Amino acid sequence: MSWQRKINKALVRFTGFQVNRVGNQGISTAVPAKTAPTKVKQTEAEIRPPADPKADRLLTAPIFIISPVRSGSTLLRSIMNAHTDLHAPHELHVRRLRVEFGTTLAAKAMEALGHNQADLEHLLWDRVLHRELVRSGKRFIVDKTPANAFAYERISTCWPDARYIFLLRHPASIATSWYEASPDKRNREEAAVDALRYMKAVERAKAALPGLTVRYEDLSAEPERVTREICAFLGLEWEPGMLSYGEQAVIQKGLGDWRDKIRSGTVQPGRELPDPDSILDSLKPMCRTWGYVE
Repeated sequence: MSWQRKINKALVRFTGFQVNRVGNQGISTAVPAKTAPTKVKQTEAEIRPPADPKADRLLTAPIFIISPVRSGSTLLRSIMNAHTDLHAPHELHVRRLRVEFGTTLAAKAMEALGHNQADLEHLLWDRVLHRELVRSGKRFIVDKTPANAFAYERISTCWPDARYIFLLRHPASIATSWYEASPDKRNREEAAVDALRYMKAVERAKAALPGLTVRYEDLSAEPERVTREICAFLGLEWEPGMLSYGEQAVIQKGLGDWRDKIRSGTVQPGRELPDPDSILDSLKPMCRTWGYVE
């Protein structure tokens, strides 16, 4: 290696510049060294239904439990998973899976095939859920990720044939349970405000989408009646085994409820409804909207 190349190598390493010869005059100038290509900056892609549903979607009529946090969705998931036709795994969070174009050529190539970024993400979501369903050997998949309430428009666009179960619970009970889940992270008022975000998102989804509304209090008090309603809504035969769902394969914080009631393997009574006078002011409008107080 010549001394000029050694100097240039050192310059690039410590300064990011290298010396280049210009023309025939023997003049040397310092210019920025070449760097690795940066990722293509992507704009917000149009969210649109599948162009060819038969080719673009492997799933048929997926089921989404749309609910706030701490509303009994893990219990409902466990009950539904005990049905021979329903596979209801832990929270899947597929809406957070993203696709990126590494180069402009990749973006152009996909555009030529008729795909934008959102289209490709929908293909990925569908493929992940379909693979999980195939591995289960069942007919329909159920996803109960609470954060799906914030993405109901995109989910309904991705799967036009999706079906929805809206799970409600007394807002004050939700807030209390959310506080108890992580009392070191938030006080009771903060827990109520945070949980209310989910409740409002669920209410928006419930107003926009068709589906069956279920209350946690009814599910825990009359599980047979409520599960029969769910099966009728889904066009399935009711199965007694749904009421004794058994041991759960995934008991892990962040993927669903991990506490003793779920570990029991059977439906347990819910907590008593809160005294109306104890309800925080921030929760009272939602309590009225959902019919828990007048």
